[in-house]
Amino acid sequence: MEVPLKKLREAGAEVEVVSLESGNIKGWNHKDWGREVPVDKTLDQARADDYDAIVLPGGVINPDLLRVETKALEFIKAFWSAKKVVGAICHAPWLLAETGIARGRRLTSYKSIKTDVINAGGLWEDSEVVADQGLVTSRNPGDLDAFCDKLAEEIREGLHEERAAP
Repeated sequence: MEVPLKKLREAGAEVEVVSLESGNIKGWNHKDWGREVPVDKTLDQARADDYDAIVLPGGVINPDLLRVETKALEFIKAFWSAKKVVGAICHAPWLLAETGIARGRRLTSYKSIKTDVINAGGLWEDSEVVADQGLVTSRNPGDLDAFCDKLAEEIREGLHEERAAP
């Protein structure tokens, strides 16, 4: 969570952290919790119309918790429906599977959820970063530089009007 946050801000993006609850949240840092990051808005306060893109958290725990939260799934789908950039790394493509976004799309993920992505209709690739009309995915923390660079590029491109429903 911290690397995309930092790199997108360095690229000139205004980034807000949105979470289910206010306060501070933590990402996962290899084998333990990372540093606390302040939440800017709760999901109840945030509107997809106010943003150009969404970057979904990686790791195992956060995507697994979010994929059973109806409000979170609706928030993600609102970005996709508006043809905005959606980024997902590591296990975050679980959220793409749960929302139906993965269906018919080229993407990658952490290797342990490859079958989940394929079963959701995703066209899985083993690449450090895969971009498909504003959908940007990567496999693991080792891909973060490529992931963040591609996210920044896709956000600069703006809406992906030619993106068709799969």
